[in-house]
Amino acid sequence: MAEDPQPRRQPRPRPEPPARDPGADVDAVTHAVLTASRLLVKVSARSLAAVAEPVTLPQYRLLAVLAAHGDAKLVDIAERLGVNPSTAMRMLDRLIVAGLATRQSNPCNRRETMLRLTPEGRTLVDRVTAVRHREISAIVERLTPEQRTALVGGLAAFTAAGGETAVPGEDTEPYPLGWSDTPARHSGG
Repeated sequence: MAEDPQPRRQPRPRPEPPARDPGADVDAVTHAVLTASRLLVKVSARSLAAVAEPVTLPQYRLLAVLAAHGDAKLVDIAERLGVNPSTAMRMLDRLIVAGLATRQSNPCNRRETMLRLTPEGRTLVDRVTAVRHREISAIVERLTPEQRTALVGGLAAFTAAGGETAVPGEDTEPYPLGWSDTPARHSGG
């Protein structure tokens, strides 16, 4: 066999695409946060189910807000939950029937009705919070120390960017399910 008179050209290696920094990709970060938020909602739902109380997650959220802020008027609770007062009233009515909350006249202004947790409601919030804390701790324990440090930094930055006030150094959770005391306000645009 005769040799090919023209030497074959070696294909030039294709340049590697520049490495993408997943931290700089807004879509990748958004996807990761959404995935993590699904996990946290599952943890919250499992925590509530673990105490075997017939309370929905939105009803528990109302209890958690009362636990965090104390007695409040219906309109204030509705605002903190980001719902209409009629929706908050329906949730509250069910919680009153269950013995977890009460409605009483404000001693300072008889025309106002104040909402309050019962001792049973407080116990429920405390039990759910304890289960939730244990479950999140078990997840965090599976992370390496470096991952934990990175997670704290990332979550602190995320929390600050979202306008949520951090409560550094407190052992107790200010909002047992992580809901802010006021709904997020979005600027128009």
